[in-house]
Amino acid sequence: MTSEPNQGRTPVHVPVLRAEVLAGLLAGRDPKTLEGWIVDGTTGAGGHARVLLEACPKIQLLCTDQDPKALEIATLELKPFQERVRLRRARMSELCRVIRKERIGRLSGVLLDVGVCSLHLDHPERGFSFLEDGPLDMRMDPDRERSAADIVNNWDESDLADLFYYEGDERRARTIARRLVELRRRTPFLRTGALAEEIARAVGGAGGKTHPATKSFQALRRAVNEEGDELIAGLQAAEHWLDEGGALAVISFHSGEDRVVKRFFQEGQRADRWELESKKPKQAESNEVRDNRRARSARLRVGLRRRKGNRS
Repeated sequence: MTSEPNQGRTPVHVPVLRAEVLAGLLAGRDPKTLEGWIVDGTTGAGGHARVLLEACPKIQLLCTDQDPKALEIATLELKPFQERVRLRRARMSELCRVIRKERIGRLSGVLLDVGVCSLHLDHPERGFSFLEDGPLDMRMDPDRERSAADIVNNWDESDLADLFYYEGDERRARTIARRLVELRRRTPFLRTGALAEEIARAVGGAGGKTHPATKSFQALRRAVNEEGDELIAGLQAAEHWLDEGGALAVISFHSGEDRVVKRFFQEGQRADRWELESKKPKQAESNEVRDNRRARSARLRVGLRRRKGNRS
């Protein structure tokens, strides 16, 4: 993600698909008169939240994120709107508890932007980047017990291979897993640089447009942060709390995540719980991809809540 100027505030990442997310959450409603609460369940640095607050002067936002450092930045970014914003540290799996505790009732919209952001990739000390050396960590929530180093150094070869294949779409998963298990017997992997270097050697170096460690690092990040389970919990929370006609907008960057969201909406549509804005996900235009590389793999799906259901 690229940064944009923001008049002396802390630099903020550029949120992907800004116009499309806003249109999806509005769902045909007038932004000037739209009221109620919208939940941004993956606030990050607050980029999407700011877009919503600027466009919709009457809405209120509950902004949650599992990363305390991201919330620090979002607090500064959203300070001009502090009377309409509540920021809370929470994972997507904790959304139901937080919404109930905040007593905000039914929602007008929910946004989930799934995956890693520049706040993680641009700070090598967080352990997400294979381009700069740092501790092999990858925890978005520092309270999680398991780091990427724990997985690489302790999982058996078959489990590592399955992880790289299913969570990273890595075709050379077994070759990579075999090499890592062999090498860790002598020296455990504790740094991202060493891990990225050995993955590249396992698959024969670069030779492509993407770094050879890209998919393996993605798989490790997803496992460390339990991203699959968190996404499902976030979708279920949105279904539970959205008012009839309220919109759920989900941005995903991984083919597996997009399949989960697609299946969730399709099953809900058959049960008359959701109305789909479109059968196909929205993608970034070429000019946005040129300015913001992260937008290249972004997929946005939007659903409208049909049946109210019970809430407690």
